[in-house]
Amino acid sequence: MIALSLAEIAAVVGGQTYDIPDPSVQVTGQVVRDSREVEPGSLFVAFAGEHVDGHDFAAQVVEAGAVAVLASRQVGVPAIVVDDVQRALGALARHVVRKLGATLVALTGSAGKTSTKDLIAQVLRHKAPTVFTPGSFNNEIGLPLTALSATEETRFLVLEMGARGIGHIRYLTDLTPPRIGLVINVGTAHIGEFGGREQIAQAKGELVEALPSAADGGTAILNADDPLVRAMAARTKAKVIFFGESGEADVRAENVRLTDRGQPAFRLHTPSGASDVTMRLYGEHHVSNALAAAAVAHELGMSADEIATALSEAGSLSRWRMEVTERPDGVTIVNDAYNANPESMRAALRALAAMGQGRRTWAVLGKMAELGDEALAEHDAVGRLAVRLNVGKLVAVGGREASWLQLGAYNEGSWGEESVHVSDAQAAVDLLRSELRPGDVVLVKASRSVGLERVAQALLVGGVEGEVAAR
Repeated sequence: MIALSLAEIAAVVGGQTYDIPDPSVQVTGQVVRDSREVEPGSLFVAFAGEHVDGHDFAAQVVEAGAVAVLASRQVGVPAIVVDDVQRALGALARHVVRKLGATLVALTGSAGKTSTKDLIAQVLRHKAPTVFTPGSFNNEIGLPLTALSATEETRFLVLEMGARGIGHIRYLTDLTPPRIGLVINVGTAHIGEFGGREQIAQAKGELVEALPSAADGGTAILNADDPLVRAMAARTKAKVIFFGESGEADVRAENVRLTDRGQPAFRLHTPSGASDVTMRLYGEHHVSNALAAAAVAHELGMSADEIATALSEAGSLSRWRMEVTERPDGVTIVNDAYNANPESMRAALRALAAMGQGRRTWAVLGKMAELGDEALAEHDAVGRLAVRLNVGKLVAVGGREASWLQLGAYNEGSWGEESVHVSDAQAAVDLLRSELRPGDVVLVKASRSVGLERVAQALLVGGVEGEVAAR
């Protein structure tokens, strides 16, 4: 974080100082909520959780070098005490962002947020120092912590914004007001909580409503291929840039194809020129993510050649998102188990089909959560798609939703041993260990709550129990 004194922080968050001998002492390290991440000069944020209370670690973190604790009660060590720690954290982030002078880029969408954010960050790093959201740290706690990790050298701050209801993104944009806002897509992720895609679009569009006007430098970057996103142009006073494969897009892709390894290649067109891209990532769905990143980079002054070079060099920065590992025996494991929704599930299956040409393919799939009344139809559709893409074998893992996956495959014509329903991750591992042969390609994907990353790890390190011990 940029250096601030404890007195200034207390004034910003409206807190009282306790046990602080010298309020002019500065926070020069990271602002953290995990006691294991404390370093000399840190500010430790104490949240009282359901199972763990950060206040209990106050003495430990000060001993480790923290200069103070942001807390909701006195803790016997230097502390800034506030009524609401979360709101105080947000106020501090808002203050720091205003002092920074960095260009703030915010993005949201139903699928692909984290992969797109990682691409944007890797491209912009070619131009200037860039700070970005780690993993999916995109909520009312993770987002301000990310903003507070910026320093005086930071020129670009790239923030992923998640939402589980109307008003969530409006709250986040108030904490960290963006100059550039990107909406990737409107899908069915969390549709059970929102109630419909129109409600999801309403929530995601809060991002473009928060942007400055075009005259003040605001830019909305919208997906021309998604009608609900394209319509958001009417909800903003910012300049609008469209990206997509549509011929009407300002930043678009032509001659899209997949290499023999399933990696996308295309001709990138921007208003400043065109250049060829061959990505290191897997799956055609990354083309749209790359175009979104290219639109941001173009707006920030990068040429088509610079953008294409950066996109071609970019890799995967976040765990369990199309992580591709080849075993010594030639079996390829694709670990995409961080999360799942209908859009990302279809994209992963298409990537599996592309990677597996001439090889036997396995789709180890589990529940897609938070789909509400659409759950049966969506799981059924994914099972059917696996058959249409000629996936060699579908292994549906878990309970009711997994049975719907398997039933969809069966109704599409997957009979005999082409699809199977197993009870849990260990059963899936046992099946795969007994039947995998050299050259096979295995995709593992489900919602995070299912924990199917254990299957991928077990196939690489020798067992679910071994993976847990190793981790």
